[in-house]
Amino acid sequence: MKKQSFTQSMAWLHTWCGLLLGWLLFAIFLTGTLAVFDKEIDGWMRPEVQRYMGTQEDALQRAVAYLQARHADAPSWNINLPTERSSNLSVSTGEQRRGGGQRLDPVTGEPISARETAGGGFFFRFHFTLNMPRNIGIWVVGLAAMVMLVALISGIVIHKKIFKDFFTFRPGKGQRSWLDAHNASGVLLLPFHLMITYTGLVIFYLLYMPAAVDTLYDGDRQAASRDLRGGAVEQQSERAPLGGRGQRADAGMGQIRAGHSDVPAHSMAAVPLAPLGPILAQAEAAMGPVGGLSIQNPGRPDARIDVRPVLGNRIELTKGHSMSFDGVRGVVLRMPDESRPSLLTQRVMAGLHFAQFGGYPMRWLYFLCGIVSCAMIATGLVHFCIKRRRRYAEQSAATQRFHRLVESLNLAVVAGLSLACIGLLWANRLLPVELAKRGEWEVRVFFLIWMIALAHALWRPTLRGWAQQLVLLALLCVTLPLLNMATAGGAPWADTTRLWLELTCVAMGAILLWLARKVGLRAGAAQSAPLRATLIPKEVHP
Repeated sequence: MKKQSFTQSMAWLHTWCGLLLGWLLFAIFLTGTLAVFDKEIDGWMRPEVQRYMGTQEDALQRAVAYLQARHADAPSWNINLPTERSSNLSVSTGEQRRGGGQRLDPVTGEPISARETAGGGFFFRFHFTLNMPRNIGIWVVGLAAMVMLVALISGIVIHKKIFKDFFTFRPGKGQRSWLDAHNASGVLLLPFHLMITYTGLVIFYLLYMPAAVDTLYDGDRQAASRDLRGGAVEQQSERAPLGGRGQRADAGMGQIRAGHSDVPAHSMAAVPLAPLGPILAQAEAAMGPVGGLSIQNPGRPDARIDVRPVLGNRIELTKGHSMSFDGVRGVVLRMPDESRPSLLTQRVMAGLHFAQFGGYPMRWLYFLCGIVSCAMIATGLVHFCIKRRRRYAEQSAATQRFHRLVESLNLAVVAGLSLACIGLLWANRLLPVELAKRGEWEVRVFFLIWMIALAHALWRPTLRGWAQQLVLLALLCVTLPLLNMATAGGAPWADTTRLWLELTCVAMGAILLWLARKVGLRAGAAQSAPLRATLIPKEVHP
């Protein structure tokens, strides 16, 4: 195959892969970009939970005091602690370890009620499931990620002067300007695009490529997971005592369990828990910031404390990691698992995708990269229509209908989905707080706004339609702080996290207002051009 024909084939592949899956990819990238700050969005959507500036140890003591007073006979206590990104302190009993439970005021330890909301977790779930049933959504997103890789690789092939394209931008040149914007944003973040797409596939590698597990373990995923974690390391870690003591930590526990195995729990005197401050300090030194803990058999001699870290506080995604302590003596029973090299590789790649490491500087970097990625996809979709608009206008009626549908979907996905996202925040403040299943109603409002935007786009897929949706989107962003003050009260600077969220919305709204003005001016010029052509007679040449 000749080089020219191969390049043309890659251009065709890049164009149609980018178009047919571009709308889906824009939705995935936009919600993924918002999910970078999912905890912060959660905090904004629950204004009843005030920012906590105290220590985790103090919050933990108040949570334990609450559980001892109200659930002393429960078989287990579960506590989610405030972190740098979230002020949420919640407790539950039994098997309910995460989500739900009773929220407490970290300062006083008293129960508080917060509105039910879809929260920032909605954007996270939509990012990898598209709000479909989990298994179906993961497969659809995986297909989109594969197409994204194809589009990226074919894009590299067709850009012979890729370095030059990075420095080339010609504003005000119509089709050429859109192509330059698409090329520059694609080349600028090409390593990020390749990394974020490939690592997204690696997260669910066992779901996408199950043949190895099915062959070696007869489909037993739990056995494969145990081997990947490394059982030998875990057995050695169980011998590690707290503070360098020589005895085995689990030997005493075995004697306690043997001595009390036949004694009913209600006949025992309550046994005090070990001091929790040193346990928190030991766990944080071994695993990083602590996200919560579970206490099994509280008040009994065989009490056990399992401490879990904040998910992904380091580049290796620490999902499933935990550290166990004797609940009475505070002795380490089990150190965190040490991943085998294969699992460590997968967890590092997953950690790169989730961006839970590096603190807020890294989080803002991922957010800005996500915004540029969305711009790359959007400019590619718009360029497709601008490049072919005149050609399709001269072809068959079916071709014209296809082009009109593509323009409508571009508007509905790029501007309409953005409207739905900011609309979710507005719904959080405007829906009645006592509304039953309030979180589900927020999601319904999200899709209702998106459907209205689609109907508007089908009716007016023109520059005027773009200007109208962009103006509405900009106004909703700019006035979000006013909505918050009117409904939740309080000064916007009282909580720095919420202040940053609102300032970001205002900044995005200002950019969108500028863009809407540019589009509106072009729409006015395009509308007046045919009128001038009919009113001004053509010059007659001899």
